[in-house]
Amino acid sequence: GLRKSLHKDCIARKEPAECLFPKEIIKNIATPVFLLHSAYDFWQIQNILIPEGSDPYHYWQKCRLDIHNCNATQVEILQGYRRSLLKALKEFQKNKEGGMFISSCFIHCQAWMTETWHAPTSPRINNKTIAESVGDWYFNRNASKKIDCPFLCNPTCYHVNFTHG
Repeated sequence: GLRKSLHKDCIARKEPAECLFPKEIIKNIATPVFLLHSAYDFWQIQNILIPEGSDPYHYWQKCRLDIHNCNATQVEILQGYRRSLLKALKEFQKNKEGGMFISSCFIHCQAWMTETWHAPTSPRINNKTIAESVGDWYFNRNASKKIDCPFLCNPTCYHVNFTHG
């Protein structure tokens, strides 16, 4: 029954289940879209990349709670996760009407907190906050496709730390 709800172009090229992924959905959206995402989204890391049940010896425990506690091997795995995200966004980057802000912060849901949306201490890419980037895109002031450098390079990042109470 799901097939009838999916875009015809996608199901002509792919298995219907693949057409549920954002990477495929975005290809068929006509309305301009602004993507806001962290390349190190803690929810995805903790629940998809390394769910607790897949780590019975707690090798990832400290890293999952605070990205600063990751060892070199874990950081390389997280970098691979970032690379796969950027690869999935390659086609969207060519979209002239789309905008994006892909940070390197260990965070999830950056739009709802003043600290991450638009404050003196907000994360910045090329000296622009999320709010400024969205504004540039929405008002057609500048192309707004911002992709942060790899982890630990951006001193403006707000990283969630789950080791504190």
